[in-house]
Amino acid sequence: MGRLSDLFAPDTVALVGATDREGAVGRAILENLQSGFDGEIVPINPDRESVLGLECYPDVASAPPIDLAVVVVPPPIVLETIRELGEAGTDEVVVITAGFGETGSEGAERERKLRELATQYDLRVVGPNSLGIMSTPVGLNATFGPEDARDGSIAFMSQSGAFITAVLDWANEQGIGFRDVVSLGNKTVLDETDFVREWGDDSETDVVIGYLEGIDDGHEFVRTAREVTDETPVVLVKSGRTDAGAQAASSHTGAIAGSERAYEAGLEQAGVLRANSVQELFDYARALSGLPEPDGDGVAVVTNAGGPGVLTTDAIGDSSLEMADFTDETIDELAAAMPDEANVYNPIDAIGDADSDRFGDALEIALDDPNVSSAVVVSAPTAVLEYDRLAELVIEASEESGKPIVTCLMGGQRARAAEEVLREFGVPNYFDPSRAVAGLDALAHYREIRHQSIDEPTTFDVDRERARDVLERVRSRPDNRLGIESMELLEAYGIPTPDGEIVDDPGRALEVATSIDGDVVMKIVSPDISHKSDIGGVRIGVPDDAVEDSFEDIVARARNYQPDATILGVQVQEQVDLERATETIVGMNRDPQFGPLLLFGLGGIFVEILEDTSVRVAPIGESEGRAMIDEIQAAPLLRGARGREPADVDAVVETIQRLSQLVTDFPAILELDINPLVAGPDGVQAIDLRLTVDTEKL
Repeated sequence: MGRLSDLFAPDTVALVGATDREGAVGRAILENLQSGFDGEIVPINPDRESVLGLECYPDVASAPPIDLAVVVVPPPIVLETIRELGEAGTDEVVVITAGFGETGSEGAERERKLRELATQYDLRVVGPNSLGIMSTPVGLNATFGPEDARDGSIAFMSQSGAFITAVLDWANEQGIGFRDVVSLGNKTVLDETDFVREWGDDSETDVVIGYLEGIDDGHEFVRTAREVTDETPVVLVKSGRTDAGAQAASSHTGAIAGSERAYEAGLEQAGVLRANSVQELFDYARALSGLPEPDGDGVAVVTNAGGPGVLTTDAIGDSSLEMADFTDETIDELAAAMPDEANVYNPIDAIGDADSDRFGDALEIALDDPNVSSAVVVSAPTAVLEYDRLAELVIEASEESGKPIVTCLMGGQRARAAEEVLREFGVPNYFDPSRAVAGLDALAHYREIRHQSIDEPTTFDVDRERARDVLERVRSRPDNRLGIESMELLEAYGIPTPDGEIVDDPGRALEVATSIDGDVVMKIVSPDISHKSDIGGVRIGVPDDAVEDSFEDIVARARNYQPDATILGVQVQEQVDLERATETIVGMNRDPQFGPLLLFGLGGIFVEILEDTSVRVAPIGESEGRAMIDEIQAAPLLRGARGREPADVDAVVETIQRLSQLVTDFPAILELDINPLVAGPDGVQAIDLRLTVDTEKL
């Protein structure tokens, strides 16, 4: 799409639907435009000759060339207005008007036609149902909100217009400034991915933040944000946590990996920092937009109050950071500079009679320590402590050391005055020590994101045609499910399976069993029976002389349990040695926004009870596959805990990658479970398979 230069830096802005009527949205937007925009403002309204002192044009065709059009006409007129703008050569449009997809079928049809017009004329449209946009470098306030944004380096997008008005009111009081603000509205054309891409290309944007209720194209968002976050941090609040996706699922993976887990995995892979509240969103943004990157996790705490110092220490213990271990030289220097009553170990307590210079000396000594990568200055107001002077010393220490410092200058008016000084130099002040630590923690997380190496997915040599033939078998089924009878699908993608065969009579079962060394496993094969072991549909360790009777008994139990079930036969399978192995699960659930969501974890019959799993959005490379294993609590079992032989972890990682390629190659696969995938010292074997297929996508 290219840069949205005319959207955020237009020379001419037209307001289609401008009016001077009191209380009208068209008047509020025009007044906001007049309050700071230096370019040309073009009101358009066939019923006015002038509006608020500006010449008014009857239609788009009679107006001068327009860089940005803001549309606030009644819903039935919007589409014709968009067509006129397209014919006039306008590229950037903000549709304020509501009454589209959010209102029902008629509005949804109107929104569909709006999208078609945007495609036809190559229009970049914000909205509809948008509060508008702001861009402080050019004084642009094309919203009907009551507040202007302060200048700053934060780019802010929101699906909620009301959220923007509330945030701007609060942010102005807090002294937080913005570069651009966008109310996304219904995201009919431009969405969150477009703006993340745009702001990632803007050298003047230090951090991108947003409030989102959903992401339309999760796969594209992950790809774009992963590139952007190499240079520009992205922080999001995502609302609408739901288990609806899991409730509709039929597989183990689908039940465990619901919609919220897809967002967690997708945002993490995208390198996005996720905030749990509005407060966290801006606490993170303030740190990320003004502070240098720390080179480690060691934090020094300097305070004049024991209680707040302990609170800060606790907060660091709860974070990914750690209290720095001072060198002996640092401790000696602190002891020489501080009173005898002071604590010279971390946290440094300069005690209650500390003046600003004592604070400054302690901070300077601590920052010189090679084990210190960042610092928190925590102070309570006293008669001998000058906050203004302390702020100056903090700024000097930050500039000299090049290390990030956050402050927690507690108090009212005295602290606010010092906070203004700190803010000018990018040092954030927080009232609560835990919030100060959270800001540093966000910096540390972003450092990890920037330096994390993400490898490209491995492309394996597979038999796609054989796999497609197996999937096509679903067309002959009364439903869209395949089971263990489709193990060829895994073989086609190089995933090992035990020797065996599905048989339909006891005699053939015996023939297959005698061709396999040792005892065998026998399982009912039915797409209608999910939990085979619960109904006695599985026999383990069956000797040859019991195979025929076991066949009869397994089939009888299945028919008694579910008389109308489709019985495809009984699988006679090589028995895998579980004494030396661990049962795991590898699966996939196709999320509506993010696409194939891979799952790995402890498998077997208790998978949904234990839920010891990790998830990723496919496709993934080796490093992500290995991380999926490391994240589960049962990972030590695979690595040889308590005297067990280590499993072939490399084989597990390869299987996850092969499954990633399979579900990426075939969007028709909606859900898939390999449970268990038995992982032992000599490799892996897929014992059971279940999947759901969308025949329309084959």
